[in-house]
Amino acid sequence: MSRILITGLVLCGLLIGCTKKTQESADSKVVNLSIWGNYLTPELQDKFEKETGIKIQISNYSSNEELLAKVQMGSSGIDVAVPSDYMVDVMTKLNLLEPLNANLIPNKSLVADQFLKQSFDPENRFSVPYIWTTSGIAVHRELYKGPMSAWKDLLANDQLKGKIALLDDVRETMAAALKMHGYSVNTTDPAELAKAKATLLAAKKNLKMFSSDTIDILSNKEVAAAQTYSSDALQAAAKAPGKIEYILPPEGATIAIDNLVIIKGAKHSEAAHKLINFLLSQEADLQKVKVIFGGPVLKATRDLLPKDLQNNKALFPEESVLKKLERIHDLGDKSKLYDDIWTNIKTE
Repeated sequence: MSRILITGLVLCGLLIGCTKKTQESADSKVVNLSIWGNYLTPELQDKFEKETGIKIQISNYSSNEELLAKVQMGSSGIDVAVPSDYMVDVMTKLNLLEPLNANLIPNKSLVADQFLKQSFDPENRFSVPYIWTTSGIAVHRELYKGPMSAWKDLLANDQLKGKIALLDDVRETMAAALKMHGYSVNTTDPAELAKAKATLLAAKKNLKMFSSDTIDILSNKEVAAAQTYSSDALQAAAKAPGKIEYILPPEGATIAIDNLVIIKGAKHSEAAHKLINFLLSQEADLQKVKVIFGGPVLKATRDLLPKDLQNNKALFPEESVLKKLERIHDLGDKSKLYDDIWTNIKTE
């Protein structure tokens, strides 16, 4: 009787072990990617899945703060995410990121030095660059033919009543108002923040929507003008050739590097590293520029692009314009100043 019991227990153990291994094997064929909308082409996704047998399960977010909230919930299931520079800093301080295994990302050697060793991750211990973008103004010239060059033309223009969109992002939208008044996008001066708040509250009377997904609302003529990211503006322009113009205001705007990271406790670490390495391949970087219109991060990419893209000043701003662009920084406890203002703007 005891032998039968022991044999049964052994068999049971073997079955449980087999089931567990089968489950682990199935799990290894999946990687959960949380990324900005329209930031990964179907072609790249299909190529990765065919080459590796690993399925990419995609979720999107509309702001860095939304991504942070998802991860802090602790049950997001995210393996790889694409936070902007300052959010890498925030997530690192909160111990929300896994250190990268550089040996599993050989394509990192292809990355241009100017995008490595940034202040938010000096040793690239937790992140590698994916795309860089600017934020500015896009205008549909069939809907609005008036002047559009400075932030005031978007934020204080009664001719656009009910026809504008602003990014649904506290730091980016505050940055536009701060730049309009000549202030830093990282100011913590109460008087400067109050002035920016007043500007955005006044702009709300002309606002049709807050939206961080501006491609379709621009190309489908839902709005005449929008605060937007360069990649979205250029994708919208590609859908409506000759009709949508992207503008970087002379008083300045923001510039950001979006980065590939692995979330703490990721269940599919090996697959996550494979995805990151794939997205740093030369083929992937070229497609990110040609289709997504994101700024390339690899050394050779720009020279391999068609001449019209190499010379596109919306994609590659001149040095004099770049000098006026500013990175958003993590403000630590002072971030609450922005969060409180944002709550007021959204609810008033």
